[in-house]
Amino acid sequence: SMHWTGMKKDELELQYSPSRWSLRMSADDAIKAHKKALKEGTDKARALAQTLLNVPYGAGDGEKLDVYIPSTNSLDMPLVIYIHGGYWQFLSKEESGFMAVPLVSKGVIVVAVDYDIAPKGNMDLIVSQVRKSVVSVVQQYSHIRYIFIFYTYHNLVCIYVATLLGLIWPQWSCPLTGAFLVSGIYDLLPIVSTYVNEPLKMTEEVAVRNSPTTLVQQLKSSSSDCHIVVAVAQHDSPEFRKQSEEYYKMLKTSGLNVTLEDVPDTDHFNVIERLVDGEYHLTRLLLKIMGMC
Repeated sequence: SMHWTGMKKDELELQYSPSRWSLRMSADDAIKAHKKALKEGTDKARALAQTLLNVPYGAGDGEKLDVYIPSTNSLDMPLVIYIHGGYWQFLSKEESGFMAVPLVSKGVIVVAVDYDIAPKGNMDLIVSQVRKSVVSVVQQYSHIRYIFIFYTYHNLVCIYVATLLGLIWPQWSCPLTGAFLVSGIYDLLPIVSTYVNEPLKMTEEVAVRNSPTTLVQQLKSSSSDCHIVVAVAQHDSPEFRKQSEEYYKMLKTSGLNVTLEDVPDTDHFNVIERLVDGEYHLTRLLLKIMGMC
């Protein structure tokens, strides 16, 4: 298939418009339905779990997170940090707690992180906020022997941060167990010339600096034990699928413990929405990696 550099702008924009690839509904409806499903799941999680909402992890208005806590007194609970997607310009933590529905009943803590979406936030700010949120969670929970799992959407910064913390504080006893990267973009360069970048205003330099592909070597040196899952939806666009496959190959080649999950009968939206269900393939895989089923 054609390399993105050979595509005309309208083809590139089509490839990087996930809503135009949903077979279930129109593009606008896919986005509306996605937000609604995630919000409903989050509301359900807030009714089910004990919660700590709007916990600050920094001084900024947007620097808040929500914690969904299981009703167990075990000190051995794993913790999942969920960083929402939405092309860095949609969604928030108010739609990011849905994963807690099946997980809290299994004794897993879920932390949903907010960051300043564009146009208020640019890529460098967002990356630094995500970094700060992870450090904050680690410090907050360092007294309990946790297994740390990061469920990230588009952002590998988390893994990088967690492994870095292991190097800074060797006494920090929770190894990073896994990272789930779902329907992500790992090379940001192709979107620089598209409408996606209008609110973000990334230069090519910013895109390269913040692309997970750039971080592979750092990952290799620090997270050899971490199980990374690169998941892609069957009905993601060819370009999204190619990004996942190529990123998976890069990680595999550098010797990391990585699996590629091609999730059948899903598109860019319900591949995430279905995490509200305990029987869903990715939910079960997450629990399996955490040693919980």
